[in-house]
Amino acid sequence: MAHESTYKPSTGIERWLDSRLPIPRLMNDQFMVFPTPRNLNYWWTFGAILTFMLGVQIVTGIVLAMHYQPTTEGAFESVERIMRDVNWGWLLRYAHAVGASMFFLAAFVHTFRGLYYGSYKAPREILWMLGVLILFLMIATAFMGYSLVWGQMSFWAVTVITNLFSSLDSVVPGLGTTLVQWIWGGFSVGEPTLNRLFALHYLFPFVIAGVVILHIWALHIPGSNNPTGVDVKTPSDTLPFHPYYTIKDGFAVVVFCIVFGVLLFYAPNWLGHTDNYIPANPLQTPPHIVPEWYFLPFYAILRAIPDKLFGVIGLMGAIIVLFFIPWLDTSRIRSVSYRPIFKWFFWLFVICCLALGYLGSQAPEGWYLFFGRVFTIYYFAFFLIIMPVVGLIERPKRLPGSITESVLAKHGGAA
Repeated sequence: MAHESTYKPSTGIERWLDSRLPIPRLMNDQFMVFPTPRNLNYWWTFGAILTFMLGVQIVTGIVLAMHYQPTTEGAFESVERIMRDVNWGWLLRYAHAVGASMFFLAAFVHTFRGLYYGSYKAPREILWMLGVLILFLMIATAFMGYSLVWGQMSFWAVTVITNLFSSLDSVVPGLGTTLVQWIWGGFSVGEPTLNRLFALHYLFPFVIAGVVILHIWALHIPGSNNPTGVDVKTPSDTLPFHPYYTIKDGFAVVVFCIVFGVLLFYAPNWLGHTDNYIPANPLQTPPHIVPEWYFLPFYAILRAIPDKLFGVIGLMGAIIVLFFIPWLDTSRIRSVSYRPIFKWFFWLFVICCLALGYLGSQAPEGWYLFFGRVFTIYYFAFFLIIMPVVGLIERPKRLPGSITESVLAKHGGAA
């Protein structure tokens, strides 16, 4: 969304800097007076929440890395030492662990909001794809971070997940086993594995930050989508980002931090697993290996498919399919609010994801396995069948003539 710069340097230093490195002009044009649709609701504040949580994870992670010991003999003890002996170490460790859960909660809400309001449609395809890439990097980073605790559950989660690459043996004999041994740095999960995961876990948040910058850049080219899905047509359809949305985003961040704080100070282990307070033991497998809650839907898809190779394909496909949504959805209407048929399928999809999360936490047997397969089928059918077909046959509701018209209609015609 191109707009003329309104920045006017007021001092000699500002004029000098503006002519050489115009950072103040960039901040003013892109984050202060940037024209933003005037009808954005609180679902749009999760972008700011995610930026805040990324900062929390990077800051706490850097300090924790200063005290962490990435060895099989010292990893578990170093985490306990951080909790007990490092000044405010318990707060840093819990803020990082609970912060990961809150980070994923905000990311999932942000993703479902994008799906509901069609924020992936032209001209925002690159914006959406960068968002999916960020989600993929978050999953990889969280998996590697989960391993660093070196407790029973994290150790065996690493063993199981990394061993999935051995399924490639059925495609090219020996390829999968070679790849697994290369990841492990040996013939089993050990100290080389831990060192590699620690190095990558430290690196990836900065990669995520770089992709986030590209994500914001891609957002500011076409501008934000909005609940109606109608493009900005006149200046009256927009408001400057500051102070209207800085205040709104700031309020949302504070409310989110209250929820974060309640979990952090009163239930820091509620979303974790008790087995991670048992040191890793390669000779004793837990009776039921369960990953963190934000991995459970994908874990349920993996276990719902009986063949190992196709299970891995299903696991990866559950994320990869998100990249192609801009072309799978054939409807010309962005917002699901104006799509009466697709709206029902969307809410069924939300239920499907919640159900897969629950089923991923249960043993893969009996009815749990049956429903896991049913919801896995619906997960992929939603993208590969329902989106293309419903978009062609559905008759949407009438869209408002403009963003301003929709806002005035909502408030009874009052300006």
